[in-house]
Amino acid sequence: MKPNPTVAIVGRMNVGKSTLFNRLSSSIKSITLDYAGVTRDLVRDTVSWAGRAFTLIDTGGLQFKRHTDPLQHKIQEKALTAVQEADLVILVGDGTVGVLAEDREIMKQLHALQKKIIIGVNKSDDQRSREHGFEFSSLGSEDVVLFSAEHGRGIEDLLESIIKQLPERGGGQATESHRYNVMLLGRPNVGKSSLMNQLVRYERSIIFDQPGTTREAISERIAFNKEHIMLTDTPGLRRKSSVSGDLEEEMVHSTLQALTNTDIVLLLIDGSQGGLVDQELKLGFYAFTERYKALIIVVNKYDLMTDEHKAALEEALETYKHLTDKVPVLRLSCLTGWHVGKLLPLIDEVWQRHSMRIPNEALQGLLVGALERRPLMRNEQRLIVYNVQQVATAPITLTLKVNESSWFGASQLAFFENIMRAKYNLIGAPIKFLVRKKS
Repeated sequence: MKPNPTVAIVGRMNVGKSTLFNRLSSSIKSITLDYAGVTRDLVRDTVSWAGRAFTLIDTGGLQFKRHTDPLQHKIQEKALTAVQEADLVILVGDGTVGVLAEDREIMKQLHALQKKIIIGVNKSDDQRSREHGFEFSSLGSEDVVLFSAEHGRGIEDLLESIIKQLPERGGGQATESHRYNVMLLGRPNVGKSSLMNQLVRYERSIIFDQPGTTREAISERIAFNKEHIMLTDTPGLRRKSSVSGDLEEEMVHSTLQALTNTDIVLLLIDGSQGGLVDQELKLGFYAFTERYKALIIVVNKYDLMTDEHKAALEEALETYKHLTDKVPVLRLSCLTGWHVGKLLPLIDEVWQRHSMRIPNEALQGLLVGALERRPLMRNEQRLIVYNVQQVATAPITLTLKVNESSWFGASQLAFFENIMRAKYNLIGAPIKFLVRKKS
């Protein structure tokens, strides 16, 4: 199947490109705040309308001038690459101010690239804005659509214009499917974007030696074992005391939203710092035990680790063995590529465990039999499990029908979990128990 056609949203800074992307996207969300330069990486999603599917790309504010700031230069390079590769470009303007010189310059460059162009005039909420909107016809495109991304007015007109101009290629009738979702989680500057680029095999995430370069969750499909995986890079989560301002709060929100939609978490740790920090363990523990996400701990920058660092890491893994004994730990180096090739096979192994289906008869014999051999008591009353059923996978979810549900607390469920892990290889996979009193 050929890839879906691509549509790039471009324009000068702060005209509402990310708001438009969020209006059209059904799942992936771009950060929107009322100041320039928020979007850095390309953010993309598959959009379907009238039986056609296309890949929508949100870009950083487009400027055709050379930046002295290396980070801004990288942002512009990625935006320009997206434009060059796109089948269709939406140039977004601001209806509240009309056409500016910067809009004309961007349009001139788009014409030079010989791109199909729709001019989308955002913020066309009142009569004055709509009058300004007609100015955009002077930029040289016959396809001008007035809309309000914030309020949804004119969005259907924009989608109709997009569909009319899309080339007749690609899957067209449905979005590309993927088997499961994987996200990169960790503190700033531990190498999440570097690992993303290693797995995707091109610079999908902007790499820069400055914490907080990635500002929003960005996703990409990658192929492995004839299947597709959705891989998501997230902003680094800082300690709560160091989170300040709307942008930082939105970055945290973007990460937690990605966690909701994921199946497997790769918790990245900077091995060159030595040991583990409390925040990293809290992230892993939260994802694994409270959100029931499969978990792999990835120790990056192993090439920079001294013997002292390695000893500190092993000591920390032993200290936190209540978690680390249940999940795989992979040591690698994104810089040199050492052991990076082991990651995708490991992810696939963990997915097989996370999505394991165990016959109910086997579960019944295992857990009920364990209670018969080693009875559990609560207030001199014996705990009884009458029935065990697996009701879901990813995560493995078991329903226990018991004599009194309030007697089955954390320690009792840990007893059953340990029995499960002793019987089956569930490294990396959480187990969720639902306790119900037998009626």
